[in-house]
Amino acid sequence: MISTARLPAAQPIRIAFRVDDSTEDNPENTFPLELPDLEKQLQPHPPCHISKESMQLFKQHCRIAKEYQEVKKEITLLEQRKQELIAKLEQAEKENVEEKAVKLGLEYKELTEENQSLSLAYS
Repeated sequence: MISTARLPAAQPIRIAFRVDDSTEDNPENTFPLELPDLEKQLQPHPPCHISKESMQLFKQHCRIAKEYQEVKKEITLLEQRKQELIAKLEQAEKENVEEKAVKLGLEYKELTEENQSLSLAYS
């Protein structure tokens, strides 16, 4: 508050103010100016603390940036899970092929023995 009272000219006048007092007093208004895992071009620009619209836009950008990071992490985890499942499927197919080969080998052996016994019976 500015006082209109006159001060004697011999006394020095001190004026003190803080430019950025809104972010220091209220921890809700403190924002990270950089999100370390986010690409530089996607980093939110610092807001103009005088404008409520700028502050709201900055908050919204930070929220969207955090959601983007979460979705990106989830995509990475899902891609890893996909690779694991593909590896398991390939292993199962390989085991299935080996199992079929064993069955076919046994069937071939049985048919060969049957063919020999039938050949002997015929002759």
